[in-house]
Amino acid sequence: MINLPTWDDSLIKKYNVSGPRYTSYPTALSLQTGYQQANLESAITQSNNRSLSLYIHIPFCHQLCYYCGCNKIVTRHQSKADLYLDKLEQEVHAQSNLFKQYTIEQLHLGGGTPTFLDEAQMTRLIALLEHHFTFAANAQRSIEIDPRSLADTMLCTLKSLSFNRVSFGIQDFNDQVQAAVNRPQDVDKVIALVRQARALGFKSINADMIYGLPHQTPDSFAQSIEQLIALNPDRVSVFNYAHLPERFAAQRKLKEEDMPTPQQKLQIFKNTLSQMTQAGYQFIGMDHFAKKDDALAIAQRQGKLHRNFQGYTTHGSCDLLGLGVSSISQIGHAILQNHKELKAYYHAVSDTGSAITKGMQLNHDDTLRADVIKQLICHFELNINTIESRYNIHFPDYFSNELLALQPLVDDGLVQLSNTHITITSKGNLFIRIICMCFDAYLQKQLQQTRFSRVI
Repeated sequence: MINLPTWDDSLIKKYNVSGPRYTSYPTALSLQTGYQQANLESAITQSNNRSLSLYIHIPFCHQLCYYCGCNKIVTRHQSKADLYLDKLEQEVHAQSNLFKQYTIEQLHLGGGTPTFLDEAQMTRLIALLEHHFTFAANAQRSIEIDPRSLADTMLCTLKSLSFNRVSFGIQDFNDQVQAAVNRPQDVDKVIALVRQARALGFKSINADMIYGLPHQTPDSFAQSIEQLIALNPDRVSVFNYAHLPERFAAQRKLKEEDMPTPQQKLQIFKNTLSQMTQAGYQFIGMDHFAKKDDALAIAQRQGKLHRNFQGYTTHGSCDLLGLGVSSISQIGHAILQNHKELKAYYHAVSDTGSAITKGMQLNHDDTLRADVIKQLICHFELNINTIESRYNIHFPDYFSNELLALQPLVDDGLVQLSNTHITITSKGNLFIRIICMCFDAYLQKQLQQTRFSRVI
């Protein structure tokens, strides 16, 4: 288990810069156009894996949340989901034949708002997947839920469809904050849904919160975290809102003068860290917490935690197949992405059954660096000897420039270096993204092309 972060204001001011979240390495920004179905078929042939994590992207939302940077389509027309499922069925037909030898260990529905689907549409989707793929008897089945628009009997339906994990997008309990981001919700309904999910026997109940939104203060958010802790979720994500109005038009509706100052944001996170750990949650890293008996926390303590496009996971050793608009797959040493625009996705699936349009083939250096970054971001320690024997390299020679880049972080007490280990200190684990950035061979080019969220 990692050390709890030691808070050092001077280091936070020095190192609170922007950087990738490393749900993959190389990150999705490195993907190139020109990839297609043949690249997926080749990747499957070359992969030694026969366990699969399946991700389905449902892009629709009933209402626009002004902070959102996800790939989504806001509509009130339920029939649009029927057309989407028609196209998804075509994609499933085409892709499932390639995965006959695979067993699905994990299914995740994300979006958008997956529970935009009504009960009949959700039942149709799961029946489609179960018909074309082989699911493990104990497969993890999870779904993201917007509690505001959930049908009264949907949780029961999800349970009957063998979903065993639910993740509620709560963001904040404060009415003024919710109104400002166009996301008013009934606190009592949220509480009732979480209690219902527990009564129905869902194996894991997760909650997502966001800090940095308009009208949030350290005191107001501390109250929201108190309310959250009272609900006793198994896992909690507390995301740092990234204000990028030049990229996401809806964010232009938010007034920057209403947002907490950088210092207030730091205080909010500091408070949250204290509240969550005092309530008995294990700090997994960055913005994630889990109960100490949760599979995520256990995996981290056992050195078996992974990270992929779905974040921290216990199933990172699986190949990942993404279906639906904008979905990303990682099969063996290939990363592949579907069309991001719905019309292009529909057109491609209608033509060929496949919507793959971007990707990359990881070379030896990519795979090596991905392993280093995964070990650091999941376990806050790297065994140099293991990496050397696994990849047949001499670490100090191969990563001579990276070790030079790490030296200022060593001097400031964020990292400890020995001949056998790189160890992130309690001062350094808040800055794990910066430490990983030292090993990113693509970063300088990407920093010129895009803006990332701040690391804290």
